[in-house]
Amino acid sequence: MNLNDLHFFVQAVESGGFAAAARRLGIPKSTVSKRVAELEDALGARLIQRTSRSFTLTDVGRDFLDHARAAVLEAEAAENVVRRRQAEPAGVVRITTSVPTAQFRLADRLPLLALAHPKVHVELHATDRFVDLVQEGFDIAVRSHFAPLPASGLVQRRLGVDSTILVASPGYLSSRGRIRRPEDLSEHDGLLTSATATSWRLRGRTGETVTVTPRARMTADESQVLLQAVTAGLGVVCLPETFTRVHEEAGRLVRVLPGWTAGTVTTTILTPHRRGQLPAVRAVIDFLMEGAGDA
Repeated sequence: MNLNDLHFFVQAVESGGFAAAARRLGIPKSTVSKRVAELEDALGARLIQRTSRSFTLTDVGRDFLDHARAAVLEAEAAENVVRRRQAEPAGVVRITTSVPTAQFRLADRLPLLALAHPKVHVELHATDRFVDLVQEGFDIAVRSHFAPLPASGLVQRRLGVDSTILVASPGYLSSRGRIRRPEDLSEHDGLLTSATATSWRLRGRTGETVTVTPRARMTADESQVLLQAVTAGLGVVCLPETFTRVHEEAGRLVRVLPGWTAGTVTTTILTPHRRGQLPAVRAVIDFLMEGAGDA
């Protein structure tokens, strides 16, 4: 029994006749009629009672139809599995990003990406120097920035926006007292990102701004060092919310002055136009964008 003949039989029944099925399939009516007749010969049973005026299923034809439909659907499903595998994104995708973005934006997503697309090989290059995507042969850059990125020939997709918030450990606040208003920070120890940036400019929910200067307890230009210091109870730190979320959820850190922020940090995916059209590159971008809401 030819599986294609099952397909022609199902199409003829669902279309209500050979002529309608032929139009639906884009083939001659005689082809459909012949293939159904060959199916009946192979089975040794009449499936369709047809005359010049009628087209009806026989009793055995009605019983056979359900099984024929199921067989055709299974065959189509099997074919689709192969086609999806053949169309599966594959190849090397080179990504460049800063060290903090790699740690806090990509580290938990890349293993999931590898599981979702086993034929895609990601090469991640984490560096805090500026990288020219085109000249250095990268497919994707993931950049976090305070100001809008300058116009360029690169395609930009916004991955997320983080508020920069103040946090401290419960132990520090217990020993040093609750911080009720921004001005209180001048009496507290601050963990700073730069020796020259000793103040924080804060904005309230209603738009008011205030500049505060904590006592410099430690300075480090590496986010993990600052996170270790703040969880150890050394003071108050100002960092993007994505960086501190895991520690807050675990109770190791608490939000200080929840009605105030120190601006926002935007994370953007950039791609050279041509490379962004490659299936593997598109798959990586789509996967990262899907996870943006979870970040």
